[in-house]
Amino acid sequence: MEKTNQALKGTQDVLQDAYKWQYVERLAVETAALYGFREVRVPTFEYTEVFTGSVGESSDIVQKEMYTFQDKGGRSVTLRPEFTAGVVRAMIEHGEINGALPRKVCYAGSCFRQERPQKGRQREFHQFGVESFGPADPAADVEIIALAVAFFDVLGLEDVKLKINSIGCPECRKEYLVRLREYLFSHRAGLDGDSLNRLETNPMRILDSKVPSTIEIVAGAPKITDFLCGDCSRHFGSVLEQLDALEIVYELSPLLVRGLDYYTNTVFEFVSASIGAQDAIGGGGRYNLLVERRGGKPTPALGFAIGLERVIMLMEQTGALFPEGKKCDIYIAPIGDAASKKALELTAEFRSMGFWAETDLMNRSVKAQMKYANKIGAEYALVLGEREVEEGAASLKKMESGETVELKLGSELCEWFTQARLMSVKKELNDIFSGGDFDGFDEPDEDEDFQA
Repeated sequence: MEKTNQALKGTQDVLQDAYKWQYVERLAVETAALYGFREVRVPTFEYTEVFTGSVGESSDIVQKEMYTFQDKGGRSVTLRPEFTAGVVRAMIEHGEINGALPRKVCYAGSCFRQERPQKGRQREFHQFGVESFGPADPAADVEIIALAVAFFDVLGLEDVKLKINSIGCPECRKEYLVRLREYLFSHRAGLDGDSLNRLETNPMRILDSKVPSTIEIVAGAPKITDFLCGDCSRHFGSVLEQLDALEIVYELSPLLVRGLDYYTNTVFEFVSASIGAQDAIGGGGRYNLLVERRGGKPTPALGFAIGLERVIMLMEQTGALFPEGKKCDIYIAPIGDAASKKALELTAEFRSMGFWAETDLMNRSVKAQMKYANKIGAEYALVLGEREVEEGAASLKKMESGETVELKLGSELCEWFTQARLMSVKKELNDIFSGGDFDGFDEPDEDEDFQA
């Protein structure tokens, strides 16, 4: 019983900081919309073959990390370790790639990998990503990179570096794989066990090794950019030229291959030194052959995924600003049954106007209610007793300053409160615009101003 009252290892609860997640996810989807990417939602689990047939049998994800099990019907199903395979399945199943192209989609949600939990790495983690189906032009590569850069910019993240490479097509990889295998075989004594297993089956996976001794060997390996065919070389050159034109800074990383087998041509990663050893924030690239491999018509495609845990961690560690979580607009503190009924009516009216309104549900004293109002950050409070209900008027108190104003319950209260909140917004806008006069709302009438 003791363990069942704890979250599973590699998972985490989000309680007081949920507003940070809402902020980041909202900006992600809104930024993607500016580039024509519309949100889609795909299942959390799929037939296992959706992932093994896409990600690659030799990848760490398939060999070590997937949460795979048999359901009650005897089917092998897997919790998604990444989004692209499921999105491709959905695009093929619903004929989305048979219509007008490009078809551009985005998503956000949970993924699952059975890895060793550490800072910046959980077994349940969250990604925001985009996929673009149809365009083969290098401009599409640049578009999704620019989208990611814009997302980091709008979050106020400056310590993010773009690494980029091309891993070519199957044709220009043929000679490269021969040369790479020869080089790695000559250094096999220093390779780790997993890399030795991949030496014959998929030597490019060794380039993605995180084992220090293997990393040292890989540093001297042949570079695939020296073996690119004419088309792949021109494609990559055009990508770099257009990134230069947009003044997007990048670092050429000729050993970058990413950890999934479906990639072709352009691959890239975004990294930051501010979040420790797990420095990759996200990445992506082209997967021009995946749609056809999964049974669809030949369709060039590309995308990226960004880890939201690492984005939020980076924002916290570099001092990027989050908007404050929403606070209560008004707390109505009733005394007695008649006041409680009136308080319910008023809170319902305020909520219908779009304000966060609260009233007592715990039968607290007035002192305890005001303490609670402070705790939830209520900006205003209204105390209702029998006299206030009978007279139809009450004092509205601004919690921060203690100033009050006497108002009639009903339309006068709602209208005054609405005007006061608009003035609060005006003040915030004045602060944003360096104290300039944002002339968007009228001042409250002089006779309706607060009286100390």
